[in-house]
Amino acid sequence: MRTSRLAEWSKRILLAALILLVLAVAGAWLYLRGSLAQLDGTRQAPGIDTTASIARDAHGVPVISGGSRGDVAYATGFVHAQERFFQMDLLRRVAAGELSELFGDRALALDKAHRLHRFRARGELALKSMPAEDRALLDRYVAGVNDGLHALKTKPFEYALVGATPRPWTQADTLLVVWAMYFDLQGNLESRELARGWFRDHTTDEQRAFLAPESTPWDAPLDAQQIDAEVVTPSAPPAWWGKPKAGDTDSVKSARLAQADFLNTVGSNNWAVAGARSDSGAAIVADDMHLGIQLPAIWYRAALQFPDGKGGQRRIVGVTLPGAPFVVVGSNGHVAWGFTNSYGDYLDLIAFDSDAAKPGQVRTQAGWETPVVQEETILVKGAPAVRLAVRETSLGPIREVQGRSYALHWSAHLPGAVNFNAGKLESADTLDQALAIAPTLGVPAQNFVAGDDQGNIGWTIAGPLPRRATPGTASTYPLTADDAAGQWQGWLAPAEYPKVVNPPQGQLGTANNRQLAGDGAALIGDGGFDLGARAHQVRDDLTALGPKTDVKKVYAIGLDDRAVFLTAWRERAIGALDAKAIAGNAQRTGALALLKDNWSGKASVDSAGYRITRGFMYAVYDITYGGVNAELAQIDPKASMAAVSARWPVVLARLLDQQPAGWLPPQYPSWEALQLAALDRVIAELTKEGQPLRNATWGQRNTAASAHPMASAVPLLGKYLKVAPDMLAGDQHMPRVAGPTFGQSERLTVSPGHEEQGIFNMPGGQSGHPLSPYFLDGRMDWLTGRESPLLPGPAQHTLTFVK
Repeated sequence: MRTSRLAEWSKRILLAALILLVLAVAGAWLYLRGSLAQLDGTRQAPGIDTTASIARDAHGVPVISGGSRGDVAYATGFVHAQERFFQMDLLRRVAAGELSELFGDRALALDKAHRLHRFRARGELALKSMPAEDRALLDRYVAGVNDGLHALKTKPFEYALVGATPRPWTQADTLLVVWAMYFDLQGNLESRELARGWFRDHTTDEQRAFLAPESTPWDAPLDAQQIDAEVVTPSAPPAWWGKPKAGDTDSVKSARLAQADFLNTVGSNNWAVAGARSDSGAAIVADDMHLGIQLPAIWYRAALQFPDGKGGQRRIVGVTLPGAPFVVVGSNGHVAWGFTNSYGDYLDLIAFDSDAAKPGQVRTQAGWETPVVQEETILVKGAPAVRLAVRETSLGPIREVQGRSYALHWSAHLPGAVNFNAGKLESADTLDQALAIAPTLGVPAQNFVAGDDQGNIGWTIAGPLPRRATPGTASTYPLTADDAAGQWQGWLAPAEYPKVVNPPQGQLGTANNRQLAGDGAALIGDGGFDLGARAHQVRDDLTALGPKTDVKKVYAIGLDDRAVFLTAWRERAIGALDAKAIAGNAQRTGALALLKDNWSGKASVDSAGYRITRGFMYAVYDITYGGVNAELAQIDPKASMAAVSARWPVVLARLLDQQPAGWLPPQYPSWEALQLAALDRVIAELTKEGQPLRNATWGQRNTAASAHPMASAVPLLGKYLKVAPDMLAGDQHMPRVAGPTFGQSERLTVSPGHEEQGIFNMPGGQSGHPLSPYFLDGRMDWLTGRESPLLPGPAQHTLTFVK
């Protein structure tokens, strides 16, 4: 009897547990669905001028229309909040140094580094000087964001996971979103200067000229076919050259960098073809911005439509950045434009002097001054708040590095670094008007390539350029208060900016390379230009289009994954694996066969030959720079010889080809031995755990791994917050840039006035919600390079706002 009662009670308990589990799952499901965006209906919107609507097509891409620009800003804020609020929140928190409030002390180190810049306080100051018209537009956008957030039935699901309540959006938050892009696009400058400071102190002038050249034959400047520069190999290398890392001996076959991701992970391509070469007579502009790729995608697609003040309608189509009310890259029907990071010199590290007779003071260019101490409070989830004392000077905040005090003199700190002038591009009717607006934009300084419906094309820098007392390479190293190179006299005026308009070849292109060979180059400076191979390939691809082309052919350049730059590295690897080198060595023999027979000339997913070649180049880098990189990492985690000069592959190629005796690291009897050691490292890495070398394809390594920031926080649901592990064609030194979590954040090609022919791809969908049909919509087109239309299709859902 007792046994049967126990069995009965066990059944009841099990049934109750199952019911509770079902209820919990159902409740979680309903909660998740409650934070989906509203797609249809009519809503009252306080403060709206007339009416506005969000008309989404089958892919969730909206046409946002309104009776005024303010009404469109309101509706844009509403849809941004409903689809992407957590993304927006992270952007403002990254810029302000406020992530610890959500994620606890694991985010504290990053918060301290970013709070040093006090961007929230700078944002509040910027609001006070913002023109009234811009402030009114910002106010309408902010109202839309908060109404969109509050209109969700439940708070965005991410806040349930972190146990927080979303904080309302403010006007300063929109400015912080732009400052977040300063970190993304110029955040490498500080580490670069520290690395170059060590490099300068441990090399001669001749060694610096060789190891960190200002140009290479791969450069493709806009004002010349190439940059001619004499290359002289010094008789002796620096004392640190070729020294191995601690513990890195012949018995240690580590190929850490043979497996490495990109060493410089900010990029982008943009190019334009003049109307004289297009089938329509209008210019064709293409842009693909290379950034970190996660879910949701960084951009939100939209077409904005409102009265143009002349009795007609203005439509701007392209991508917006959630948190701001403007189209960042796109076309307004008359002018199309795109950006790439300019990699100019926009930050100086200025070492301060101190004097025991002047306690608490530092010497700046203007003389002795006492830093102003600003106390910042960092809220930390689950722990007491942290107080951070920031010492501000007239040159910027002070950073302590290995016992030295440096001012961070960064363009991002100065008035005008962030503004709303991007809105002026909406009404630009000609290329000349767009080129005049670009220098006034409050954004991290970018290469601005544009074209108009009359066929004109042009380039300039968009964003602030400091007016240096003595522009030149001296400012790319840490300075003292006495160095004139660190003296800024405000911003350059728009008329002083370099520009290239309607070049005779009818094409323009930039890819983070050195833009100019002649006049104007010094005004931009070198903040870590790419070595130029990607720009070189883009230029040649444009030339190959011939005298007449169209949008589809111009778009296809972004899919070019030919390994033009790495071809010579393959030849070096094959040359090293001669008969003597492979004799009796099955692994080397197999590698040689794959280099010869499993090479498609592209960064193909099925090519082991490509992966071996790439690994060979990085292994040579690690052999020659491993020791110094370990030393530089003690100064700053991001400091390396790759930060000193992105042109390192060209330098190493010269050494392997010339084989100067004085530069051979002493642990190797010959250059052939060094190259074989590099290849052996790669082979050891790719065959570890018994994997056959032929299975070590590029696709196995270059596999998509993008995920939502919260994917790791919910193991059971995490798989729904990640992309499929698709193998990705493409790599860094070619137009089709692709890495597991880095690459083409969008592809846009458009001819202004012919937007119906425009092509667009994006690695994720419109929504940041995993239950939305728009979460990954469009990703397959991005993966395969399938041409999807830029313009939204017929409306499937319409949400209307009325007074």
